[in-house]
Amino acid sequence: MTDTQTAAPSRLEDLKPKMALTGTVKKIELFGAFVDVGVGRDGLVHISALKPERVNNVADVVKEGDTVTVWVKKVDAEQGRLDLTMVQPLGVEWGELKRGQRFTGKVVKLEKFGAFVDIGAERPGLVHISEVAAYRVEDIKEALKDNQEVQVQILGVDPRKKQIKLSIKAVELAEMSEAVEEDEAPEANLTAMQLAFRKAQDAARAAARNKGRDRRDRVVQEDLLSRTLANRPK
Repeated sequence: MTDTQTAAPSRLEDLKPKMALTGTVKKIELFGAFVDVGVGRDGLVHISALKPERVNNVADVVKEGDTVTVWVKKVDAEQGRLDLTMVQPLGVEWGELKRGQRFTGKVVKLEKFGAFVDIGAERPGLVHISEVAAYRVEDIKEALKDNQEVQVQILGVDPRKKQIKLSIKAVELAEMSEAVEEDEAPEANLTAMQLAFRKAQDAARAAARNKGRDRRDRVVQEDLLSRTLANRPK
């Protein structure tokens, strides 16, 4: 999460976007508040960044001397400029979401058609019931629970519609595939699902080999028959 704090930075150069800091309000203006976060340069929290809701008067939110939690919005060490916000930023912005990315999320709502999972974006993403597991799921509540932590993979993103399509199944299948490809991994250490996946792969490979072998045998037999007929005395 973005509110996790480490050792307080002491230089403007040490700051990065979304970094959480504790500061003291040094001065308020009509357009915002200046906050000292201990880097030798006060940062500005614009009036629009004081609260998620509209603010008409800075003094209604903060006063000089207040201790506040802020997040780095933008930093320019060369120009000595620091923009801060008191509105906690999203863990993941829309522009950062890409197909194929994996996240650890939390189930926030269950529906008959699937589950909504919070991955730190503006809105939770949807895991359709067909993407919940590597096996067929009939009842979503038998597979997932509220507040359950899950690994998901992004299938698609639509910023305009504010929609994120997620899959738990894609992660499970990828992990099973990786597991069975590790030759050193003994079958005793595989889960039942991984073992079944390995057996299915082995069966498919064997069927392909047998099909190829039958085709080769048939070609050889036809060639022998052709030669035999060609060499028959007339």
